[in-house]
Amino acid sequence: MKKTKMVLGLSLVAISGLIFMAADHADAPAVTGNASDITDVYAFQGQDTNNMVFVVNTQGLLSPGATAAATFNENVMTELNIDNNGDNVEDLVIQAIKRGDKMYFFGPTAPGTTGATSTVKTTAASGSVAISAYGSTPITATENGMKFFAGPRDDPFFFDLGQFKSILGGTATGFNNPGTDTFAGTNVLATVIEVPKSMLGTSATISVWAETKKKI
Repeated sequence: MKKTKMVLGLSLVAISGLIFMAADHADAPAVTGNASDITDVYAFQGQDTNNMVFVVNTQGLLSPGATAAATFNENVMTELNIDNNGDNVEDLVIQAIKRGDKMYFFGPTAPGTTGATSTVKTTAASGSVAISAYGSTPITATENGMKFFAGPRDDPFFFDLGQFKSILGGTATGFNNPGTDTFAGTNVLATVIEVPKSMLGTSATISVWAETKKKI
């Protein structure tokens, strides 16, 4: 795979300790519903407490019918940025790029450049996984101490949009318990990486943000 410079398509920032999530299901028309559209970023301690799990979900609000046709874009790279010294600049990146029917992963490794442009870190290849098809048994892969998944999943984000609008409109003072899951029955395309904490530095706290970047 050639080294390729990428430019920023869409970014979403999340600050992570042991557990954090950030979500954004409403974007500009130019990115909504396509491979650049990040809906959620999750970072949490794995079932193996020596590991951290990172999840980047894209292409939200997919109906069951649309999910089967939804695909990752070979010209869009998903990049996780990790700051492990508190200066809000990425010290490590994990990159994911589709080629054919697989997702290929690079890092965690120091970025070639920081900020809005990136170079694919081909010398830091960490593994690959076959992209799971909608409705099939999920496929995972384990390589170099890391675990990988890429494919459609049920949207895990819970939000009661109707009640939120009522609160904003002044006709309600709070959320109901239980609320109504606005995103029930919709799907996303998920990229999941589980990484040993030892690969992320020695800090007790890390900051994490994800970007999608288009090839130029």
